[in-house]
Amino acid sequence: MEGGKREEAGQSSEKSFFVVDGDDQGEDVERNEIIGDFVPAPPVPLKDQLEKDKDDESLKRWKEQLLGCVESDLNGQMDPEVTFHSIGILSDDFGEIITPLPVEKIQNGQPLFTLKEGSEYRLKLTFTVLHNIVSGLTYTNAVWKGGIQVDRSKGMLGTFAPQREPYVHTLEEETTPSGVLARGVYTAKLKFEDDDKRCHMELNYSFEIKKRC
Repeated sequence: MEGGKREEAGQSSEKSFFVVDGDDQGEDVERNEIIGDFVPAPPVPLKDQLEKDKDDESLKRWKEQLLGCVESDLNGQMDPEVTFHSIGILSDDFGEIITPLPVEKIQNGQPLFTLKEGSEYRLKLTFTVLHNIVSGLTYTNAVWKGGIQVDRSKGMLGTFAPQREPYVHTLEEETTPSGVLARGVYTAKLKFEDDDKRCHMELNYSFEIKKRC
């Protein structure tokens, strides 16, 4: 949220994922001309993919290794299931604080964490993916103070295959503002969506910025 540094990071993120320049549009036109009336095949559950050539044990193990899962983890479901297990805050002020999800204190509006003005911090997420691949998982984090939106960041987490072990992902570094007006309690909304506009989590939370002693 700090002036120049924060603004530069936000512009880079938005340009990477939301802006299409003239050259990209030309490539899309050429690609459409080549494809013509091609209609992509409907999505296939990963369970069906694993069951193909099921008599070939080496091929089956290779598919399971590639996908990061085994057939018992799949149920033929078409849509991926993304479950967020914890949210953490990393800061030089206090190290690391991990909070399991969901938690009552977030829902009750109490501050999830407290930072000093001018502090650098990162949000850390732990989540699992089940049943199918989640493609293009992105996040938006909007922040308000006194009912006025003061910051909004966007970013890409990536594409993840289903697997038993949870993924751990750290978001881009943020810097808290400084000064008398910057101190106080902020509210925020963290939202995660994939390429198909499925919302996998929407988390309302609050945090506080205090004076640096």
